[in-house]
Amino acid sequence: MASFNKVILLGNLTRDPEVRVSTSGTTICKFGIAVSRVSRMADGSTREEALFVDIDSFGKQAESIGKYMTKGRSILVEGRLRLDQWELQSGEKRNKIVVVLENFQFVGSRVDSDPNMAASVDDKDNVNFAEDLSAKKAPMPAASVEDIDEDIPF
Repeated sequence: MASFNKVILLGNLTRDPEVRVSTSGTTICKFGIAVSRVSRMADGSTREEALFVDIDSFGKQAESIGKYMTKGRSILVEGRLRLDQWELQSGEKRNKIVVVLENFQFVGSRVDSDPNMAASVDDKDNVNFAEDLSAKKAPMPAASVEDIDEDIPF
């Protein structure tokens, strides 16, 4: 019987990414995104549903996300679902579904997310707009599934 485990989400970070390095030297980045869906009700009104998703990334992708992403930034993630299960000290069993990132893409511009840059653009203190953007914009590396270390135990 065939199966398929793939998810693609576009949303905004709900918190700053948490980056750490495992004992084996692999960089791990955990972050959450909010995705929303707007639906039209029978009476013509609209209702927005928000879903909050936890995402785990590894290796070079984790480093890039930790370096360039902050709360509120938009990101497109592609990955697979993983079920995390654990037991509390009280004996109660818990579980949650997490997306394991396989690929991602930065969405939007740095002007949208960097308040310092937005202020300098709005003020236009006799500064060339293009020069201002190029001076402050750091290169954003491309990331792919090939960048992930294959020795991750889960």
